[in-house]
Amino acid sequence: MPNPSGVVAACSAPLGGGGLGRHLAEVVHEARSAGQLLRYFAATVPNGDDFGTAVRLRWFPWLARFSPARFIPEWKAHLGSEEFDRRVAAALPPGGGVLTGFAGMALHSFRQARRLGYRLLRLESPTAHIQHVWDWNARAHRRHPIEGSWLGRRQRDKVQSEYDLADEIVVNSEHARQTFLDAGTPPAKLRRRVLTVDPRFHPPPDRPTGPGGLRVVYVGSLAVTKGVPILLEAFARFDDLDARLTLVGGTGTRGMRRYLTAALARDRRVRVCPGDPLPHLWAADVAVHPSYQDGFGYAPMEALACGVPVIVTDQTGMKEYVREGVNGYVVPAGDADALLARLAAIGCCPPGPGGLARPALGGSA
Repeated sequence: MPNPSGVVAACSAPLGGGGLGRHLAEVVHEARSAGQLLRYFAATVPNGDDFGTAVRLRWFPWLARFSPARFIPEWKAHLGSEEFDRRVAAALPPGGGVLTGFAGMALHSFRQARRLGYRLLRLESPTAHIQHVWDWNARAHRRHPIEGSWLGRRQRDKVQSEYDLADEIVVNSEHARQTFLDAGTPPAKLRRRVLTVDPRFHPPPDRPTGPGGLRVVYVGSLAVTKGVPILLEAFARFDDLDARLTLVGGTGTRGMRRYLTAALARDRRVRVCPGDPLPHLWAADVAVHPSYQDGFGYAPMEALACGVPVIVTDQTGMKEYVREGVNGYVVPAGDADALLARLAAIGCCPPGPGGLARPALGGSA
């Protein structure tokens, strides 16, 4: 018998891995807690979870490794999500009531769900409206033509088609919601999801103290659209010779790797440390999230959960969680001067009540 409340969810990230995987985990947990979860598809699933199906991509790994597509970020992004989407569509169980897909990887599965009689197509949008993303990505790459954009016309048009097919679009911030309204999306079609961070992100038992320069951390993809070149520009002009900038993340293009290699050679205060961000957050004075656009921003929210103040941009949903001068600052996206001014304010003021450094700046929103 068809289950009109049965939920199927699909996202190409590992369940719980990274921002997208954490987002998927919240979707799955919501449906599971309500007793409505029918099945979910992900890149990897925990052992013993009978509700999860790991989707193994076949031709994309070969293309990403051996074909010219490996040099073109927009093709890598599109082809990977396209194969995942098609494989989910082929494996979609009949009898479900709700299909929850993620933007950019749901068009074919949405169409199949319609054929199978699903009553509701719900689209999770981790970003702002795709046209807003397109416009701000273009600004970022015009300023720093280091690498190509992950978002090409094919992927943009695919997401727009998903918007049209979806009965409901879920956004993660008022900022993202407003970009959909500005694009003409009916308000009744939008739903808000409040995302949370993993409980393992909490203040450390003991935070390092003593002399030394400002400890700055960035967590996320080392990409142009995340504002990494803006952060490096600002930090290069920051005159605290004892300051340290730690970039926790990885690159996706040769252009960005070359750019970072040169930047690190010029400024020995900067280091790249892929891996678990938690130890770096526990040692940080401030976390910077200089993204040109983000629907939410898990990384700065994790920093706040660790008691670390943040600097975020006005083109991210995280700005809604920042109390100016209390737990962080909001600066204009792409503005290295404004970012430098905030770093200088935090770095030069003495800690303690009334100062801009921790502990006056710190704690959760």
